[in-house]
This record gives sequence, structure tokens and C-alpha cells, in this order.
Amino acid sequence: MEDNKKYYLKESVYAEPLINNWYAWSYLLSPITYSLYLKNTHRRLLNSFLNNAELHILANTNKAMSGGGEFVNCTREDYNAIKAHYDRLAEEYGDLIEVADDIKKLDQMLLAHQSGESLEPLYGDIPPSLKGFVELLMDRQHRPDYRIIESLVYSSPLYKESIQSMCFGINEGDKERAFVFSTPRINYTQRLKINQPFNSQFWDKLFRLRTSPLLGSEVKVLFSGVDTEGLLSFESLFTEYEPAQPNPKQIKSARITYVGHAGLLIESKQSNVLIDPMIGVPNELNRDDMISYSQLPEKIDYVLLTHNHSDHVHFETLLQLRSRIGKVVVPKNNGGGLLDPSLKLMLSRIGFDVVEVDDLEEIVIPDGKILSIPFLGEHGDLNIRSKAGWFIEINDKKIYAGADSSNLSPEMFMYVKKLIGELDVLAIGMECVGAPFTWAYGALFTDKVHKQVKESRRLNGTDSAQALDMVDTFKPKQALVYALGYESYYGYMMGMDYSDDSKQIVESKRFLEQCKEKNVTAKLLTEKYTLDLI
Repeated sequence: MEDNKKYYLKESVYAEPLINNWYAWSYLLSPITYSLYLKNTHRRLLNSFLNNAELHILANTNKAMSGGGEFVNCTREDYNAIKAHYDRLAEEYGDLIEVADDIKKLDQMLLAHQSGESLEPLYGDIPPSLKGFVELLMDRQHRPDYRIIESLVYSSPLYKESIQSMCFGINEGDKERAFVFSTPRINYTQRLKINQPFNSQFWDKLFRLRTSPLLGSEVKVLFSGVDTEGLLSFESLFTEYEPAQPNPKQIKSARITYVGHAGLLIESKQSNVLIDPMIGVPNELNRDDMISYSQLPEKIDYVLLTHNHSDHVHFETLLQLRSRIGKVVVPKNNGGGLLDPSLKLMLSRIGFDVVEVDDLEEIVIPDGKILSIPFLGEHGDLNIRSKAGWFIEINDKKIYAGADSSNLSPEMFMYVKKLIGELDVLAIGMECVGAPFTWAYGALFTDKVHKQVKESRRLNGTDSAQALDMVDTFKPKQALVYALGYESYYGYMMGMDYSDDSKQIVESKRFLEQCKEKNVTAKLLTEKYTLDLI
């Protein structure tokens, strides 16, 4: 790297946010839920690898097995490092493991209280690590429960910025990243780990280099004194070549750009909105198939998040865009339930300007409005409120983005129709066969969940019949099917391996045919796509 030349961050560089060497997602940032994933998922997986490494190594030669989240993708040579990491989690984070143990004790204490009488005498029996952080309460059937006072927890030693970092690598050829939810990042022979908390301004300065170069001398100053690990040099992350540029075509009224998975960029001449961004990292094989960071607007007015799943609240993308984002808009949670941590609290903690909205709450933008729409389904019947579909009206064009929501109550959408009218574009996911709810939430349950319950309560989205009912209700001019995790470059976290007879693909194609019969233009989004609304 020469001091007097200008350098950009390479398009092919990926940056994985980590919490204690595991890929960061929202339930790991919130301390109470993290304690349960630390004990019930991370240490369990590591222990399984240590007891039967050969099974894990064999399973990771089968894509269908490796994407299920139960096998650590490490080699025999990593065994000692895995053992050291397993031991360190117990030695250095005993306070978090104590919280996980005490959650189980609190659950058992409340399950034993069946009389329906006052819970006030039980405050003295709350397990030690949770005292001061929970309120005991009763539901309408006189069953005891509790809520977590999350803001206090974030202000306590349980929230540890010191375990936050990012791991950098270069996406080359057809080499895939190991599945992030089952494999800690412990081998840095071809990676660079930078130990900085997520709210550090260092990240904003670094990721601005996606679009705005610095002199080599300035890059060296940026990295001066920064705590790093790994054999990949920071200089190897940079290039003199300019990245790809945004679409130069002038916007007439409104434009929708599919940016991958559940991501939609909606633009006019005056404003823009980005929904559920999860930006892929290109290489020479797929560069033309995707939108890269440099092709997004330099200023993003609003980022809208539909629900608190890792492929919709994608920290890897959000942290890289933070300096370009005006406000992040999130649905309101249920007020302290263990299963539903506050998106507003966690995103504010790591440096975002966050607006929290309730159902049907409106935000006015220069040439229209944003409206949160009730979101049903896809959460295994759990009491989780952090979910919303988004209605955007921009220059009189009406767009609904429903992501993974399910049309379980057509009557609800009939009421919504009276409020918003007919649509120009309906975008809906077709993840009609989701994983059992325990795939995402199992670590948060302190008692065994029976197989029949798991199989019954799946993270299902809309199927073709439900989507067609929405077409009949909203009479859109165009329909978009998206959010399937279809793109191969998301394999590191989606773990999907669709075939032509996968139900999600069959249902998507059926919906496209049904739309055609109704003279509604419909498209399945699987690669870069732009739709101009005139």
C-alpha cells in the first residue's frame, strides 16, 4: 500500500460481526437471551464436536446436513482451539451461564405457583443473578409469568462490549463461508479479526471506504493501534479500483430495486426507503447477479425492518451501512418478554437512530408515507410482537412488502384494504414450509419441547392460496415473490438447498401461474432486478 495512492475497500471483502467469536445476530446482543444461546447452543455444539469430531467433519461434506445448524464446520486441526474456546466460555463468562441457570430456576418457581394468589411474596425467591431485572406478573388466566427490564440489563455488567468484534475475509471464486450459526470463528489463518465494539466510530470510517477512498497513508493511520488478530493483513482488504456505481437511470416517479433475499430499495427523486437489507458480497463468478454496497444510495433516509430474524435484521449489512442511514424503523416489541427482545434498545445501543412504531403507525416522508401493517404468522405461535409488514406510498404509487408474514386472517387484510386502497405492487414471501420454531428459539426454552409440538409449530410464511387471496383483496398491478433465500451467495447463513420439487418453489410457480390467469404481472425474484413505476 502506497501512501500517496487512493484506496477503496474491496467489493469482495466480507465482514462478519462476532459476539464471543460467534456470528452476531440480535438474540446474541441482548444479554439475557445471549446467556441462553451461550449455554444451550454454543457450548452444546462445541461439546458435541469435542465428543464426536469425526461425525461433524463427515456431516459437513453433505450440504443438506451442514445447513441445519447442528454441526460445527471445523477440521481435526481445529480440535485444540475448539477445546480452548469451550473451556474459556465457562471460565470467563460464568456470570452469563449463571443467568441461564437462573432463568430455568425462575421458570420452575413460577410453574409451581398454581394458586393464582399474589406473586409479591416470591420476589425474595427470585434467583440472585436476576434480582432487580424482572417483574413478576399474572396473565388473564391467573398464570404466573415475568417481564425483563431490558434497559437495566444493558446498563449492567451482563452487557459486554468487550466480546464484540468483526472478522474479515475475501470472497474468492466458489469458496463458501462456513455456516455461521453452528461454527465459531476461531481460525484466522486467512482472515483478519478486528476487536472493536459495534458502536465504535472505527467501523463507520472503515465502511465509508466502500464508496469513498482514502490515501494509503490515511488507511494506515486508521488501523494504527487497532487490536487485530489473524494472518490476513489489513492492506490486502483494499484496492485502487473503483467499485460498481448506482443505477444512473433517472427516476421518473418511483423505482423498486431488489437487493437480495428480502431486501427492497424504494426510491423517488426526493426520498428512499430500504427494507430488510442483506447485501451479498460479490466475487468474479456472481458480480453481475447482485447489488453491492457501493450501488446503494450514499444517503439512505429510512431502513425498515420487518421482523427480528437474523436474515431480516442483518447486523453484517446494517453495521456497514450505519453511517449512510438516517433512521431505522422497527416494530414495537411486547414489553420485556424473554422471547421478544427490543429491537429499539439493541440497535440504539450499537449506534443507530431508531424509531419504534406500533401497528398502523404512520411516518410522513417528503412525497408520501410509510405505514406499519400487522404481521401474522411465521413465529410458531409465540408471543412475539416485533414484526410488521410495510406499506409505502411514494408519489401516489402504493407498495406493500410483507416479507415472511402469513395471510392467516384474510379478514384483517380486508380492513387494511379499506385504509390503504388498491396496490401497485404486492411483494410477499413464499416460505410456506419453515423450520420448526425451535430451530430459532429452542435455546430459550428451559424444558424439552416434544417432537409433535415442534413439527406442528413451524416458521411458516404464506403459500400460494394465501397469497392469491391477497391479490384478490388488494388488486395489485404487479406481484413479486421474494425472501426465499434462493441466492447461492447467502448459503453461509440461509442453509437452503432447493430443488424444483421443493414445496416453496412449487408454490411460488403456482402463484405466478395463478396471477397470469388474473392478468396480474408476477415475478419470482432470485437475482438483481429493477422495476420502474411510472
